Amino acid sequence: MYLKDENKIWIATGGGGKEPVYMLPKMMSRHGLVTGATGTGKTTTIKVMAEAFSDMGVPVFMADIKGDVSGLCKPGDPQDWIEEKIKTMGIQGFTYGGYPVCFFDVYGKEGIPVRTTVSGMGPVLFARILGLNETQAGVLQIIFRIADDSGLLLLDFKDLRAMVQYAGEHAKEFTTKYGNITTASVGAIQRALLTLEEAGGDFFFGEPALDMRDWLAWDSDGRGVINILNCVTLFQNPLLYSTFLLWMLSELYEIMPEVGDPDKPKVVFFFDEAHLLFNDAPKALLDKVEQVIRLIRSKGVGIYFISQSPADIPDSVLSQLGNKIQHALRAYTPNDQKAVRAAAASFRPNPAFDSETVIGELSTGEALVSALDEKGAPQMVQRGFITPPRCNFGVAEPELVSKLIQESPLSAKYSTVIDRASAFETLEQTEKQEQMQKEQEAAAAQLQKEQQQQQKAAARPQPQSRSSKAVDRAVSSAMSQIGRSVGRELIRGLLGSLRR
Repeated sequence: MYLKDENKIWIATGGGGKEPVYMLPKMMSRHGLVTGATGTGKTTTIKVMAEAFSDMGVPVFMADIKGDVSGLCKPGDPQDWIEEKIKTMGIQGFTYGGYPVCFFDVYGKEGIPVRTTVSGMGPVLFARILGLNETQAGVLQIIFRIADDSGLLLLDFKDLRAMVQYAGEHAKEFTTKYGNITTASVGAIQRALLTLEEAGGDFFFGEPALDMRDWLAWDSDGRGVINILNCVTLFQNPLLYSTFLLWMLSELYEIMPEVGDPDKPKVVFFFDEAHLLFNDAPKALLDKVEQVIRLIRSKGVGIYFISQSPADIPDSVLSQLGNKIQHALRAYTPNDQKAVRAAAASFRPNPAFDSETVIGELSTGEALVSALDEKGAPQMVQRGFITPPRCNFGVAEPELVSKLIQESPLSAKYSTVIDRASAFETLEQTEKQEQMQKEQEAAAAQLQKEQQQQQKAAARPQPQSRSSKAVDRAVSSAMSQIGRSVGRELIRGLLGSLRR
C-alpha cells in the first residue's frame, strides 16, 4: 500500500496491529528478497508489493510459476477476515480494486508470445540452455563468431542448426582463424539442439523479438503496468526458465540508461524460484550475473528474488539485497536449522524478540521485515502481518485474461511470427550454388575429355561408313546440347550470386 502523502510503502503492521512497518521507495531499487516455506504467504506479499509499485507509477514484471497472481487484474472480494484485518491495522480509506495487467507466455497460449533471437540470446546463455561442457561451449562461441563475421543472421532455431552443420562441414577452413572445431563437439551441440527442440524450446526463438521497452508502460491514471509472464509450462523446463530470466537481466541492463540513485525505481522485477538462476551455473556465468545485479541498481532497476530460503541465493548476491521479507521456515533437519540460523543472522537484531526463534513461529501471512532507511542502512528487523492486497486473492477467469490479451496493443505487434531471410536461407542457397558449381565443373571436365578423344580420333584418318557418320553427328549434337545446357546453368549461377 503506497502512501503518497508520506512517500512510503506500508508493507506490514506489528505490535498487536498498531505499529506500521514501512519500506522507502527510494531504497527499493537496492533489490530485495522474499523467502519462506510453501504456504506461508509469499505470493500475497509480492502482490502487495506489486500493487504499491504500480500505484507509484513503477512498471512491474512478475514470473508466475503457479498461475496464482493473475488475480491482480480484478478487484478483491470483501471477506470477513480481510475486513477484520483492515480494521485491526487501522487502514483508512481501503478500497478493493484491480490493476493494469498485461499477460505474456513464451508458448503464446496464456499470453502474448515472448521471443528473442538466437543471436540476441548469445552463446554464453545458449550454452547453458543446452547443458554444454566448457569445450563444447567454446565451439558454440566460435560458431556464433563465424556467423557474426559472415553477416549471417541467427534468428530462429533452424538458423542455428544450419550454422552448426555448416561450421562442422567446413571446420578445416575455419581452424586457422577461429580455432579447432571438433566433430565430437559439433555432434554434441546438434544432439542438444534436438533435445531442446523436442522439449518445445524452439518456441522461444524467432521474430518479432521482444523489445523490453514495451514493458515500461503505464495506464491512463499513471499507474505502472504489471507484466505477468505465465511460467506454468515454461517452469517444466527449469533450465530454459532460469536462462530466460538471466537473459532478461542482461537485456534490461543493456537498454536501461544510467540514472544514479532515483527517488523510486524505474522498473521492478520479481523472480520466483530464484535458486534455479544459480543452480549448476558455471563460475564465469555466475560472475556475470553477480556483476549485472550489482551494476543494474544504478539504472533504477529493482530485482526481488523469491525463494524458500536465503540459503538458496549465493552469498555474493545475497549481500546486495537490501530489503528482506522473511516468512516462516520449518526446521525439521540439521540443514533446515542451519538455514534458519543464517536467515536470522542476516537481520539487524531487535531486542524485543529473538529472530531465530520467531522464524519458526510465524503464522501464515506474518513475516520479519528488514528494510533500508533513508541513508541505505538496514533498519532494525520488525515482526508484523503483511497488509491485505486490494486485488483478488484468486485466479482471474480465462475469459477475462483472454479479453485483456486481445485488447492489448502488444498483441498485434507480437502475435504473428515473422520468418525473414536469415542464416538458414543463406546457407541453403550457398549449398545449392556449391552443388551446381560441382556439377558444372564435372560436366565441363567430361566435355573436355570427350573433345580430346575426338581430336585424337580425328588425327587418325579412317574410312567411315554411313552409320558411323550418323553416330558422330548424334554425338556432336549431344555435345552441343550439353554445352548450351552448361551455359544456361552458369548464367543462372552467376545471376544467383549477383542477386545474393
